[in-house]
Amino acid sequence: MPPAFSEEERARITEQLLDTATRLFSTQGLRKTSLDELTAPAGIAKSSLYAFFDSKEDLYFEALLRQTERVRRRVIEEGLNRGADTRDALRRFLRAAVAELDTNPLYRRLTSHPQEMAAVAAKLTPERMAAAEGGPMADLLRFLGTHLDGDPRVLLGVLRAVLLTPLHADHLGADIYPAVMDRLIDAVTEGITSWSTTTG
Repeated sequence: MPPAFSEEERARITEQLLDTATRLFSTQGLRKTSLDELTAPAGIAKSSLYAFFDSKEDLYFEALLRQTERVRRRVIEEGLNRGADTRDALRRFLRAAVAELDTNPLYRRLTSHPQEMAAVAAKLTPERMAAAEGGPMADLLRFLGTHLDGDPRVLLGVLRAVLLTPLHADHLGADIYPAVMDRLIDAVTEGITSWSTTTG
């Protein structure tokens, strides 16, 4: 049975587990990260992980939740919601999301390995998964349904396709990648908004 921890120890260990999880899951992924690797920096036994999180997947999920508010602030509040019109809002969203992909390794990992989120979701209860409802993509989906004609899921798919491009920046060439992204974002947002009669 895992030992009892003081409140101070629990806070320190939880923070260490989350920091380690964010780093390892970003670079190695869920499957290749061992319990030993997660718990050793916190100075606890593998079995003690379960005094803090229900499973490795629960720890992954908590690491994601910890970043959700920052991602939402950058891509929704400072991006999408500051647009002068629908086209400008989508441009701001995409530019902020690309910047997040370029600077946030865990967000990038989820974009390039969506099966990891499916593996996490399979191990968590619906109640636990409900903690992630209403994230940035839900905000974007509502925006699309309100401001544009057409199936919001299709429009979201088009925007997600743009967000796959940063994963191939090396193939495009570091010297032209920023210009490619600017042109792609402009072309897609102009195209999406020109399909709609409700652009505002």
